[in-house]
Amino acid sequence: MGRAAVLTGIGSTVPEQVVTNDMLAARMDTSDEWIRSRTGIRERRRVGVGTATSDLAVEAGRRALKSAGVESVDALVLATTTPDHPCPATAPTVASGLGLGPIPAFDVAAVCSGFLYAMATAAGLISLGTADRVLVVGAEAFTTIIDPDDRNTAPIFGDGAGAVVLTAGHQSDRGALLAFDLGADGDLADLIVVPAGGSRQRTSGVEPGPTDHFMKMQGRTVFVNAVNRMTESSRAVLRRTGWDPGSVDWLVGHQANVRILHAVADQLDLPGERAFVNVDSVGNTAAASIPLALDDAARAGRLAPGDRVVLTAFGGGATWGAIALEWPDLAAL
Repeated sequence: MGRAAVLTGIGSTVPEQVVTNDMLAARMDTSDEWIRSRTGIRERRRVGVGTATSDLAVEAGRRALKSAGVESVDALVLATTTPDHPCPATAPTVASGLGLGPIPAFDVAAVCSGFLYAMATAAGLISLGTADRVLVVGAEAFTTIIDPDDRNTAPIFGDGAGAVVLTAGHQSDRGALLAFDLGADGDLADLIVVPAGGSRQRTSGVEPGPTDHFMKMQGRTVFVNAVNRMTESSRAVLRRTGWDPGSVDWLVGHQANVRILHAVADQLDLPGERAFVNVDSVGNTAAASIPLALDDAARAGRLAPGDRVVLTAFGGGATWGAIALEWPDLAAL
């Protein structure tokens, strides 16, 4: 069988600070019932003073390396929408924080689809023989770009990080990434956007408004596109693996909204209980969402070796994607 990227380690972390729905309701026009009924979220985590995306990424990466039983990798790919700085990239800081030496390390920006894009990129490095082992991290301090007074976004997003180790192996190995599907549509760029801070705004000659450095989202349109694209992308990887939808044990989708997760499962003719959900306790953590969900599922004993798993996401750009794999036997810490 051909050379392939095999998942051999996993780890995650979330900040200590918990923000409940009732805490949000005390400062804005919302309620626990309103938030739960629309998103399924009851609480989320928020970074504290002095904690940046790289801090979360280092901790998640450390746990993934320990899970894999290794201390070094040949490359690091970090998916994030909230880098420590606009320049330079955050991945080299993470590699340094982990003591990985002068390995290639770079960021991937595809918002909530970022982790899948990073996984595909790392798999490409392995397939080409450029690397034998890659650390892939999804990390976000997403609350730093959310307007705390916007009830359409503040209740949804949280912070966290998740990471996996991919190691060179064969397509027949359990844990091998078996199929990929990625897509993007720049005509939908305005669905999820931070208006200020980039070259478009800086060359416009117009000073940014007081909330232009915060993310804006067209929630209803995002919902429809997310369900459609995640479903289509999942079907694409199922075709490539030859799996019947009914044989999928777990759909681990981007944890944006429990209604989206259940809608995608329904479109794929999967029982709702096969869509793993942890958005209720961590919120939407963007690029960190899928690895956080995978680690939570593994530590809870929900994922068994040999389970057929489909990962799928939709994010700003617009971007989307899916990956299929059989779950490996690995240590979740």
